Formats: sequence, structure tokens, C-alpha cells
Amino acid sequence: MSTATLRLIVGLGNPGADYSETRHNAGFWFCERLAAELGAPLSHESRFHGFVGNARAAGVWFLEPQTFMNRSGQAVRALAQFYRIEPSEILVAHDELDLPPGRMQLRFGGGLGGHNGLKDITAHMGTQDFWRLRIGIGHPIDRNEVANFVLKAPRKEEQECIDAALDRALLAWPLLAKPDFAAATQRINSKPPAL
Repeated sequence: MSTATLRLIVGLGNPGADYSETRHNAGFWFCERLAAELGAPLSHESRFHGFVGNARAAGVWFLEPQTFMNRSGQAVRALAQFYRIEPSEILVAHDELDLPPGRMQLRFGGGLGGHNGLKDITAHMGTQDFWRLRIGIGHPIDRNEVANFVLKAPRKEEQECIDAALDRALLAWPLLAKPDFAAATQRINSKPPAL
């Protein structure tokens, strides 16, 4: 596990209004909320193929690739190379089919779980050794419906659970910023309180 200080928060999703409310954009939702909380407005930067913001006081960059999910690595590599950010200093927030809405998991490295955004980042960076914030969106009953499922908006009750999980992740930011990854992992990975 890395103990490097986080310098880049990447939110994964697809660009455009047609996708903004879909499950696949859960990474964007986290990135936007944390950037707003840290006073880092996001604006388009063509050289980095995405929306970029900088929270100078926190020493953190934010990136939302606008290259569509399966080409996310192009944007991540461009910004990371320019600012000399190591993979171990990157946190990628993304939707996770294997966790139900309301659950999250923070982890360093590991498998890619068939996630096209993570696959492309790994291909461009040459390593899987970066932090991931896996945001649960649940899984369709029929595995053949995965593509349809991630490109649809969550049901109202699912969205409420996802929003509550994002709130918990924002509360864990001071621990991530320290960095105290053990405490942050414990807080983020624990089951949400019962309603």
C-alpha cells in the first residue's frame, strides 16, 4: 500500500448532458463535489482532454476526462506527466458494479474488474498501482444488461444511497489528505448505518 500524498483526484464518467445522470458517471459526481468543497472550479483544458481544477491550498488537482470512459487514460497520463504526478499519488473515483448502492471501497492497486476506464488508465500509465474509490451502483440481474444498466440513471432510492455514500467519502477527505489511508479506508469501507 502506498503512503504517498494524493496530488490528483480523477473522476470517471462520460461527457455530455445525455450521460450526466447515469450510473457510469458516479466518479464525476464525487470529483465535482470534492472540487467544489475545496474551492477548485473545473474548467475545460484541451491539453489535458478534460475538465481540470486546482485546489492550491490542498495541493490537489482534479480531472474529469472528456474522452469517454474507455479512453480515460489519455487525459490522466497527459496531466500526470505535465505535473510530474506519480501513479501512487492518484485517486481514481469510479462506478462499481460489484458493490450495492450506498457501499464504497477505497483500495490501492488490485484488479480492474472489467472496468474500461481503469483498463485504459492502466494501459497509459503502465501500472495498476494507483488508489481507487469504488462507488457502488449495484448490478443488473441479467449480466447481458450491464452496458444498458450503467448508462441509465439510478432509481430514486438508489440515488439517495449513492449520495449518502458520497457524503461519507467527503467526510473522509481530511484523512486522505493527511495522508492517513488506514483510517480513511476504515471509514469509507465500513457499512453505512442502517436507516
